[in-house]
Amino acid sequence: MKIWYVASEAAPFMKTGGLADVVGSLPQAVADLGEEVSVVMPKYGSIADEYVDEMEYLFDLIVPVGWRKQFGAVLKLERDGITYYFIDNEYYFKRDGVLYGHFDDAERFAFFSRAVLEMIRKMEDVPDVLHCHDWQTGILPAFLRIHYQHIEAYQRIRTVYTIHNLQYQGIFPEEILGELLQFGPEHFTAEGIQHNGLVNYMKAGIVHSDQITTVSPSYRDEIMEPYYGEGLDGALRHRAVDVRGILNGIDLATNDPFTDPRIEQTYNLDTYKEGKLANKRALQERLGLEVRDDVMLIGFVSRLVDQKGLDLINGVFEELGQLPCQFAFLGSGQPEYEGIVHEMTAAHPGKVGSYIGFDIELAHLIYAGSDAFLMPSRFEPCGLSQLISMRYGTLPIVRETGGLRDTVKPYNEFTQEGTGFGFMNYNAHEMLATIEKAIRVFYEKENWHALVHQAMTADFSWKQSAKQYRELYHLFA
Repeated sequence: MKIWYVASEAAPFMKTGGLADVVGSLPQAVADLGEEVSVVMPKYGSIADEYVDEMEYLFDLIVPVGWRKQFGAVLKLERDGITYYFIDNEYYFKRDGVLYGHFDDAERFAFFSRAVLEMIRKMEDVPDVLHCHDWQTGILPAFLRIHYQHIEAYQRIRTVYTIHNLQYQGIFPEEILGELLQFGPEHFTAEGIQHNGLVNYMKAGIVHSDQITTVSPSYRDEIMEPYYGEGLDGALRHRAVDVRGILNGIDLATNDPFTDPRIEQTYNLDTYKEGKLANKRALQERLGLEVRDDVMLIGFVSRLVDQKGLDLINGVFEELGQLPCQFAFLGSGQPEYEGIVHEMTAAHPGKVGSYIGFDIELAHLIYAGSDAFLMPSRFEPCGLSQLISMRYGTLPIVRETGGLRDTVKPYNEFTQEGTGFGFMNYNAHEMLATIEKAIRVFYEKENWHALVHQAMTADFSWKQSAKQYRELYHLFA
C-alpha cells in the first residue's frame, strides 16, 4: 500500500515535541514491513541547509484558500528509503520563531492541507492512505470528503487521523468557514466541525476521518470521558467503534546508552552501574549539585506547563527539599511553572539544579545520570520521556494515567517485579509518598538493580506498533 504521513513537523527536519519524533520514526518502521511510505510536511525556512541542499524541486501548485489562489511548490528528498515531500510557501512557512501561535495559523494549515490534496493531481501514484496528525492536519479529511470526493482518483483514498494531544485543537472563529475553507453553513453544526460556536480543526479530523487513533490504549479510553475529553468526548464516543489506541515507541538507535555521543560515558546492561555513576557525577557538576555517589538523583525533563504536574511539585515544595535526594530539572514553558523551578533551585542549593530552556545534550545526560525520573502528569497521551529513561536504566516515578499507565509497571514489593513507581490520584502527597517509596528501594541495592534490569530490557521499539498500524491500513485494502 501507498501510505502518506501528513504532519506539521517531522524529525530530523523540524521538531518542537513528540509529534516530530513519531513522524520521524513510525514511517520507517512501517516501511520495514514492506509498505510504500512517504511523509509530507511544510518546508519551513528554519530547516537546516544540509537537508535543503538535498531537496529536488518537483513542480508548482496553485492552492485554493477560500476565494484566493495561493502559490506553492513541492520539493522532494529521499532518505533511508522514505520519500519526503515538502510544501513550500515562503509567506506561510518562512518565519522566525515558533512554528505555531501565529495570527494566521488557521490559514497556514488550511493552505498546507489543501496543498497536500492538490499535489495528488500531479502525482503518478495516488496514495491509498493519508495518515494525518494532530490539529494542524485535522481539516484535511474534511477537505477530502467535501471538496474532492467527486473526483474519481480521490474516491479510493482513505484517511487515518491520530490524536497526539487532545488539549490542542486548532480553534478558530466562524468567519473562516467560507473565507478560508469554502464550506457552507451545513458543515457548521454540532455534528460537523463546529464546537462551542467556533471552527475546530481537530473535531473536523474526528468527524471526517475513516479511522482515528490515539497514542496509547489508556488515553483512548480516558478521552471518551468528560474529565479528559476536552469538550470533544461526545464526538469521540460517537465514533468510538472507529477509535483505537496504539502505543508509541521510541527510536532505539537515537536513544541508546551504549552508543549515545551526548553522554559522559556509554554503557549497556552489563556495565550500567559504572556508566551511570560516571554520568551522575557529570550531571551533578553540570548543574551545581553536590557531587555524591550515594545520594539518589531524580531527573525531570519536560515542557513546564500545567499538564506536567508542576503544581503537585509546588504543593509539597518544602517536603521535597527535605528528602534525602537531589533533583535535576530541565525545561521551559509557562512563567509560573518556570518560577516554581527557579524557587526550588534557589531554596535548596546543592540539592536542586535546573536549566530553563532546552538542551538536548543535557536532556540525555539527565536520562543517563539520574537514578529515577519524575513524571507526575495531570494527563499524558503517551509520553516518551519515561520510555527513554527506562532504556537508560533510570526508573520512572509516574502518575498512572494514559501512556504512563500502559508503559510503566509499578514496583511490587512482594514479587519484586516492576519497571518503576506509580501513583493513581492527582494528589501532591500521594506523589510525595511514592517518591519516598522509591528512595527506600534505592537503598535496597539488590531490589533496585533488579528493577533497573527489568526496565532496560523492556521492549519499546516501534515494531509492535508498526504492525498494528499496518493492520489498520489494510482494513481499507
